[in-house]
Amino acid sequence: MEYRLLGGSGLKVSALSFGTATFGGSNEFFKGFGSTGVDEARRLIDLCFEAGVNLFDTANGYSEGRSEEILGKALAGRRDKALISTKSGFPTGPGPNEEGSSRYHLRRALEGSLRRLGTDYIDIYHLHGFDALTPVEEVQETLNEFVREGKVRYIACSNFSGWHLMKSLATADRYGWTRYVAHQVCYSLISREYEWELMPLALDQKVGALIWSPLGWGRLTGKIRRGQPLPTVSRLHKIAEAGPPVADEFLFTVVDALDRVSGQTGRTVAQVALNWLLQRPTVSSVIIGARNEEQLRQNLGAVGWNLTADQVAALDKASDPQPAYPYWHQRKFFSDRNPLPV
Repeated sequence: MEYRLLGGSGLKVSALSFGTATFGGSNEFFKGFGSTGVDEARRLIDLCFEAGVNLFDTANGYSEGRSEEILGKALAGRRDKALISTKSGFPTGPGPNEEGSSRYHLRRALEGSLRRLGTDYIDIYHLHGFDALTPVEEVQETLNEFVREGKVRYIACSNFSGWHLMKSLATADRYGWTRYVAHQVCYSLISREYEWELMPLALDQKVGALIWSPLGWGRLTGKIRRGQPLPTVSRLHKIAEAGPPVADEFLFTVVDALDRVSGQTGRTVAQVALNWLLQRPTVSSVIIGARNEEQLRQNLGAVGWNLTADQVAALDKASDPQPAYPYWHQRKFFSDRNPLPV
């Protein structure tokens, strides 16, 4: 396993990390990911440790907290071997203060996560989204307090826009508070919008990317191809609309390119898609999920080798999206002054 620095911090994380949205399955939405219980979770974590994975990602909103509970029980007695990443911000109840990033809610959310995980500290604590109703100063000061108290080691964000992230970093710098070292983002061969603004910002500000949905919400597993029905077991049957939008023809063009590279390398389509991500700038770790041991073993096979430059270029070409404004304008007329980071 390769280990990479998490953004501008000194923390080393495995290039592949394990996502636990499959743990719990407490409602119909999360059953679309999986319903892994404690015993199976222990076996999957055993495989991760054997492969050198040291980072495990969850959230208080996954299966209404059950994901955190199962992860905590599965790591019992070996907490020191794992880095735990969790998140807050999504609603945790019906009350008006049971969501967002207010000091009130963040404090309650952190204490709840610590209790469910059975630990006294979180290694990487994320905001699951940007709360425009709470002053940035209140948010950043609260997160800084968590670090100073020893309850959180590093802070990160998720699903922020470029100005959300830059305003937060500037506020932290202004007051000498702890700054975000990572940004958990949606990024794959069929979702490359991260490259337009967030990747250049991450390079400039030394913010590491933790990648969610690296297989395009289950579309780049090798099981979905032109003219064929969806596999029997797929999250796309029930929760496709919750993932990144993608046009069918664009998807199949990318899958065709993945098939060709898969044939050249002898690797699976999913392994090729994951390896492509591992070669992108700013990527600290790619979060993989798995319903079972077979899926996990296959995904773990994405490390220890690299695509050639020609294979990367072929995948880049097949998956290159039409950028939104102002990025198409910058690409056409100011490319020498705004070089793409990839």
